[in-house]
Amino acid sequence: MANDPPAGTFLLMSTLKQWAGGVVGVMLLTCACGALAGYWWGRDFTLRQMMGKLDQYAQRIRAEGDVSSTEGRAVLDVLNASTDPYCSDAEIAHFRKLIYASEYLKDGGRVRNGRIDCTAMLGRITGADAELGQGVKRPDGTRFYRDIKLFRIPGQTVPAVEKGNALIVYNPFNRSEFQSSSMRYTVTTRSDHGQIRLLGELPLIKNAILTTEGTARIGNMLYATNCSGRFSFCVTAYASADEALQVESSQLKAYVVLWALCGALLGFACFAAYGRSRSLEQRLRRAIRRNAIRIAYQPVMDLKTGKIVGAEALARWTDAEHGDVSPEVFIRIAEERGFVNEITRLIMHNALADLSALLPICPEFRLSVNIAPEDLDDPAFLPMLEKVMAKARVPAGFLVMEITERAAANSQAAKDAIVQLRSKGHSVHIDDFGTGYSSLAYLHDLSVDGLKIDKAFTQSVGTESVQVLILPQILSLAAALGLQVTVEGIETEEQARYFSASPLPVLGQGWYLGRPMPVEMFLRVFEEQERAAAESAALL
Repeated sequence: MANDPPAGTFLLMSTLKQWAGGVVGVMLLTCACGALAGYWWGRDFTLRQMMGKLDQYAQRIRAEGDVSSTEGRAVLDVLNASTDPYCSDAEIAHFRKLIYASEYLKDGGRVRNGRIDCTAMLGRITGADAELGQGVKRPDGTRFYRDIKLFRIPGQTVPAVEKGNALIVYNPFNRSEFQSSSMRYTVTTRSDHGQIRLLGELPLIKNAILTTEGTARIGNMLYATNCSGRFSFCVTAYASADEALQVESSQLKAYVVLWALCGALLGFACFAAYGRSRSLEQRLRRAIRRNAIRIAYQPVMDLKTGKIVGAEALARWTDAEHGDVSPEVFIRIAEERGFVNEITRLIMHNALADLSALLPICPEFRLSVNIAPEDLDDPAFLPMLEKVMAKARVPAGFLVMEITERAAANSQAAKDAIVQLRSKGHSVHIDDFGTGYSSLAYLHDLSVDGLKIDKAFTQSVGTESVQVLILPQILSLAAALGLQVTVEGIETEEQARYFSASPLPVLGQGWYLGRPMPVEMFLRVFEEQERAAAESAALL
């Protein structure tokens, strides 16, 4: 027993195991999601890439078809223009020279009455094999034969074209360069009977795809069609999606792995951020329990007299691990986790204890405290407020509640809470006015005592911003409704002069008038102001 590790070590090990298990679990989940996303993204990219390859493949075959068709038509014209006796030795010799000189032709010769009479390579022909068979008549007057018995080669399609009394036969082996393991093609032409297949295997698709330039995907098949501008044929290259993915399987695997890694890294980052947030939450809760949330007081000044008539209590937190934490961060965490009311209660209790002694000296002094939307929705908020006010022995009018306009207008519970606050003598002001609804009309529907103009409007003073044009309207409406106006964010003398020139009594706060400060410094500044005022009165 003496050698057993202390209980704290077991707790630490258990915590580390839980943390590691959480990290692994989140990373596995995001890794799986990333792999799935990588598969679908890689699949889509691979298929689009295959579409491009099919289009290039169709263009190559179409270009080759244009060249071979041009040569074939030229040879047909020469054969028909022959002046040698029909199928004579001289004519056959002449034809043989033409075929030898051609690049794409296998044979050529004479035809008449549906029979082949002679060719360059076979000479004069007799017998049943000389029958041409059924051909396809095309709009240009030629007739296409897909596989004449006389020239048949096992496993190959041997196309032939008839024009007049001449016939040419294409060499099927010239197309061997277009053989592909994943892509196939079909050559079609228009005839008196509609769309006719010339070469290749006709896929089971609508004819429009075979005669329309562009790419298409139907079910599991990918298509790309390219049509000749000189001759009446179109080439459609096609492949199955499964074959395309199989050919590019290594690329697809790379995408899956890459996205899986990215997912795992994202999961780790999210878990770390969540862990930091939870760590901040836990440390913030401990700080609240230890009363470690500090308060800084920013002076609120009467802009006409230059006298401090109030202060806004601002929460500040310095954490031993994270240093100074922005109020925007820790207040948001408290709101999201549902314990912002604890901060509100702490700030009210401490601020009233700090400044309640000023009330006998300056009865018009007011302490401003920010109230979160969650506070107004909390049924325990009003009883808590009455309790801390009674303990501080200050009247309700000493405290000004600052509520964001969105919180004040969005919730019926908030509106009801505002009515109750005012019925008990508290002042309620709209904070950051102008940033929520961008409308002045809704002020008629809210039962409030004042508004604080957002610093975005203050900073527009002396500029050409359209916001500065709205300020007179805000001030006029506030005067008409009898609302107290406070301006935040005053940072320059020009801004202070602008609002002090208003006929309406305007309060202001900002770095130009005084920065947030600890209570000791604020009380010292306030006492110096009161002493200076007393000395000035004595001289009079």
